[in-house]
Amino acid sequence: MSTKWKMPALLLALCFTLTAGLSAEGQYEESTHIKLATTTSTENTGLLAELLPAFKEKTNIQVDVIAVGTGKAIAHGENGDVDVILVHARSKEDAFVEAGYGVNRRDVMHNDFVILGPDSDPAGIKGMTSAAEALSAIAAAQQDFLSRGDDSGTHTKELSLWNTAGMTPSGTWYKETGQGMGSVLTMTNEIQGYTLTDRGTWLAMKDNLDLSVLVEGDPVLFNPYGVIAVNPDLHEHVDYEGAMSFITFLTGPEGQSIIREFKKNGEPLFYADALK
Repeated sequence: MSTKWKMPALLLALCFTLTAGLSAEGQYEESTHIKLATTTSTENTGLLAELLPAFKEKTNIQVDVIAVGTGKAIAHGENGDVDVILVHARSKEDAFVEAGYGVNRRDVMHNDFVILGPDSDPAGIKGMTSAAEALSAIAAAQQDFLSRGDDSGTHTKELSLWNTAGMTPSGTWYKETGQGMGSVLTMTNEIQGYTLTDRGTWLAMKDNLDLSVLVEGDPVLFNPYGVIAVNPDLHEHVDYEGAMSFITFLTGPEGQSIIREFKKNGEPLFYADALK
């Protein structure tokens, strides 16, 4: 890969101001659009509704969002269907960059995954410290478990936990939904089953759910999010300057402040990582 895409973000930001169509403050002279493919959790939580208007006001760039699982978001990036991706599956993100599809990956924020279930907890997992052992207990009890089943970041984490447990889940109790996180939480609530979710979506929706966090705190449940520009060397039509403006905003003081202050009932849904 060319080393020119590895220059520091500050130098990149300076370069943008020299790009035709951008003011010295990094604002486009005329309104324009970029396409973002991102995980459903950033939309279901309401975070994008806070970030994108502020970005539009600052840059005159409208972000058109495609909210899908991480796997599909990365596929959109590979195909050059979007300009930038915001996802949460580090192994897939690294593969995306190493294959030359993306450039300038930056850490944005994190939260963690938790295992939810009914208060009656028929599988007896409440308080377990190992997420993999909790899934094994759910399987042993043949209790309904709803999987994203969509190659998302959450689905990727779930499969890694089953692998750690030495199991390949199957049977009528294991239900692959192919749905986003918000829909899966609603479905899990309806049948009073178990599921794995990111904490941000849980906090955003829990007031309308009759479920509880039963397993949390296992270090393997760490859930980092990264933003990556689609490589313009591979797809000449992508708006690289617009994508980098978004990355600079997201990882800069204003974007990180919005993420830090984004809360539900006083609880943070994400923790900003780009600025310490």
